[in-house]
Amino acid sequence: MMKFEQLAHSPIFRGMKPDQISRRLSEIVYQVRRYGKDDQVVLMGQPVEALMIVQKGSVRGEMVDYSGRTLKIEDIEAPRPLASGFLFGNNRRFPVTVIANEETEILVIPTGEFLKLMQHEQQILTNYLNAISSRTQFLSQKLHFLSFKSIREKVAHFLLQQAGQWLHSVELKQTQQQLADLFGVTRPALARVFGEMQREGLIEIDRKTILLKDRKGLNDLLKNG
Repeated sequence: MMKFEQLAHSPIFRGMKPDQISRRLSEIVYQVRRYGKDDQVVLMGQPVEALMIVQKGSVRGEMVDYSGRTLKIEDIEAPRPLASGFLFGNNRRFPVTVIANEETEILVIPTGEFLKLMQHEQQILTNYLNAISSRTQFLSQKLHFLSFKSIREKVAHFLLQQAGQWLHSVELKQTQQQLADLFGVTRPALARVFGEMQREGLIEIDRKTILLKDRKGLNDLLKNG
């Protein structure tokens, strides 16, 4: 069963009403696949031949490292798409294995049919381009963070970048877990660094607001490591 109300919140269909989505999907060929808890949705390296959107439940991306350990990369909840940035291009293969976390339904739109959607509905085309651009920017930012050696450097850079030249405080939009994922560190390690920097007088934390008390000290962290 299609869940048009849920799909209206998807990055792909954002700005469209459920009845609009229903009408557009009626013009193409698609299917809904159902998976049970821990079922494999796709295998790493499998060709990406369709746009897949989680319309119910959630999945996780996993990969196996060289020592044989399975690493969870991220959870993807409804109504987010899977590997939307790999739908076109030279290397159209899933970068991770995808496993269902629970009872899950996935809307599957073959690439050719999705092209028809974008040709007939500018909002979908705009949403798709925004989605893959935002993902690219996120990964670029994450690579930049990974170039810093310590968590303190990553935090200092993030706060200074968010504040810019004129602001003296930063209103966090991300949760601490989302920040930890962005920095490539654990949440407890990030929380410990925030606490240390507050005790040292570099910052002052008030819930979601972080006051930059010593901008020079934060800049020195970046210069001296």
